[in-house]
Amino acid sequence: SCLCGSAPCLLCGCCPSTKNSTLSRLLFTFFLFLGTLVSIIMIIPGVEKELHKLPGFCEGSGSVLGLQPRVDCGSFLGHKAVYRVGFAMAAFFCLFSVLMVCVRSSRDPRAALQNGFWFFKFLLLVGITVGAFYIPDGAFTSVWFYFGVVGSFLFILIQLVLLIDLAHSWSQRWLRRAGESHAKGWYAALCTVTFVFYAASIAAVVLLYVYYTKPEGCTEGKAFVSINLILCLVVSVVSILPKIQEAQPHSGLLQASLITLYTIYVTWAALANVPTRSCNPTLLLRNSTGSAAGTEPLTTWWDAPSIVGLLIFILCTLFISLRSSDHPQVNKLMLTEESGAAAGPDGAAEEGGERRAYDNERDGVSYSYSFFHLCLLLAALYIMMTLTNWYRPDESLQVLSSPWTAVWVKISSSWAGLLLYLWTLVAPLVLPDRDFS
Repeated sequence: SCLCGSAPCLLCGCCPSTKNSTLSRLLFTFFLFLGTLVSIIMIIPGVEKELHKLPGFCEGSGSVLGLQPRVDCGSFLGHKAVYRVGFAMAAFFCLFSVLMVCVRSSRDPRAALQNGFWFFKFLLLVGITVGAFYIPDGAFTSVWFYFGVVGSFLFILIQLVLLIDLAHSWSQRWLRRAGESHAKGWYAALCTVTFVFYAASIAAVVLLYVYYTKPEGCTEGKAFVSINLILCLVVSVVSILPKIQEAQPHSGLLQASLITLYTIYVTWAALANVPTRSCNPTLLLRNSTGSAAGTEPLTTWWDAPSIVGLLIFILCTLFISLRSSDHPQVNKLMLTEESGAAAGPDGAAEEGGERRAYDNERDGVSYSYSFFHLCLLLAALYIMMTLTNWYRPDESLQVLSSPWTAVWVKISSSWAGLLLYLWTLVAPLVLPDRDFS
């Protein structure tokens, strides 16, 4: 039952009583993190050099495109391996997203597939991953790049929704505690955190101007940083306007400072993909022989934007898996509602008093199974693009470089995030008849 039942834990007797819905989400998230770990291992230089031993994985990759029959893709093996692992994870979660459409309660026979049979799910994921390495190269990498771009853009928007919700929840809790305890320390903590976020944002903007712009040229970089700086100032001012404060008493500079800091990070990540060496000191180019283009240093995938993106990905994915929002509007958007009719902790007693997972979804699921898997699918595409720095090979499969597509997707996502946050501020004024509590 530990592998195939509703309590997928080898030490069932040692596990505390846990909601079946929470445990299932954590285990699917574990599968995603396991795939991420495998992808990271694949791009380690020592492992990457050994990938050429896989049959058909490197030689003859251009034959499908009608190019030369043999392509020296030694420096692209880690990149290609990450794409295939990302494809396998996306296919796995896409399958479950389709299978779980319209599951309303644990009485649905398909709910058993969601909450059990974990050993066989693991075998399925391994099988899809192994099969993905036998996909002929050809146009796969180029086409899958655009799937990754679209999926990553959507996941960045999900990250922004979660970030906005986190900022509002954070501010409300600290203000509530300050009101209940009549302690000024909570207000001081709010002011301190807000100051730190704004100070970090200002320092980051200065560094972006110093390293990613030049007195002459680099017009795009100057425009991106300047526009986002102005937009961040706008949302900060709007968040403390009297009418906004009246409609949303808990809105304030803490939320605006956190959104500002994240926007500056996304701007930094976008500028790190600008394909102009003079405007991007972190630009990495590799040719098919594994040597750097010209006198460039050998590519490493462990640049700072990717590391920060990996950490944000982990936190947001855990956020999706562990909890629902304090705000009904976010729950509706994320199709999550922990207040669904469910069996309580007494359900654990039905198992003879053993401490194990209990079914809390007999009368209604506490989250949308299908949408949850869709989120993990987008997360798999996002981490795939993050680990490869959003790079893609050119048409001849000879050079791996950063396209302008990555820059515009990231910048567009930052603008979409700011507009989304601005909407959360003005929505109560624009739609006074709706309940935004």
